[in-house]
Amino acid sequence: MAALWVAVVATAFCAVFAAVLAMGQAVAARHRAGGAADLAVLAAADHALSGPGEACRLAREVAVAQGARVVRCEVRGEFAEVAAEARAGPYTVRVRSRAGPAAAVPGGAG
Repeated sequence: MAALWVAVVATAFCAVFAAVLAMGQAVAARHRAGGAADLAVLAAADHALSGPGEACRLAREVAVAQGARVVRCEVRGEFAEVAAEARAGPYTVRVRSRAGPAAAVPGGAG
């Protein structure tokens, strides 16, 4: 009887461990995609005046350096929007990020 309980408890621990491992992979993919999207969009917005082609090329380079890939890049004027995708285990996560110049603050100092 004790052997049966040991087998049941070991199986339960294995199931919990597998669930925690899967959740960890999903969170890692989300963080990698989010960081890559944020850095890539900043690179694109910083070079937006060089043209959309050059800005998106730099965004792709930054995303690849972060272990992700750009799946969408759009530059309008000084504003950029990038979607980056990252994988961890069986999970693929896509994150979108936007950047551009800050708007003037009404009544601000200056």
